[in-house]
Amino acid sequence: MTTTTGTDWHAWQESWDRQQEWYMPDREERFRVMLDMVDALVGPAPRVLDLACGTGSITARLLARFPEATSVGVDLDPALLAIAEGTFVGDDRVTLVTADLKDPEWVTRLPYDTFDAVLTATALHWLPTEPLAALYGQVAELVRDGGVFMNADHMIDESTPRINAAERAHRHAHMDQAKENGAVDWSEWWQLAAQDPVLAEPTARRFEIYGEHAEGDTPSVEWHTRTLRESGFAEVRPVWRSPSDALVLALR
Repeated sequence: MTTTTGTDWHAWQESWDRQQEWYMPDREERFRVMLDMVDALVGPAPRVLDLACGTGSITARLLARFPEATSVGVDLDPALLAIAEGTFVGDDRVTLVTADLKDPEWVTRLPYDTFDAVLTATALHWLPTEPLAALYGQVAELVRDGGVFMNADHMIDESTPRINAAERAHRHAHMDQAKENGAVDWSEWWQLAAQDPVLAEPTARRFEIYGEHAEGDTPSVEWHTRTLRESGFAEVRPVWRSPSDALVLALR
């Protein structure tokens, strides 16, 4: 979609997806499984909280698959939110909220008290484990009885260092080849955003907030499942895994 600003938001969404896929070639597969589980557990017309929504990658796929769904996207990044706002302008199924998930009061900014599903991907590793555990407690209060929370993220098994090293070397060799073929990485993508007349200012604000890159943790699947159970979820387990990532589902 191109708006009156002359910005092609669809092109920005596409470029964000390609940049993320350079790091995670299986990105679409985790989204597919996530939405399969939404369909299986809460049906095709859910009210969803897209947690740390970024450009709205989950919301876009949710609405394409479930046109009767509604989504509330929450994030703090002004540049990625600008892309989300441009993408979903005029779509009354989507509400976007600016909030800091480390602020205990972030939930007061939401338009609803409960959700059928809370979904997030490749975002919460920016948080250290202590604030992440606190966030899980807040998420448990937002998910209705019978509703679901899903987090697809880096979840490293530190008990297998040789496997981890081999997988990482193999993955980075493929990334290096893709880079030679013109793939844009994280830092290059942000350089392009900083040169865009519409995104330059929110990109500058984004780096004031986060710096070059936030330093969080990547705890194991076992940590996530244990912490989610302790937060009040009835059933928790991974429903998809790769050598370095997992999608953990928690049922209220």
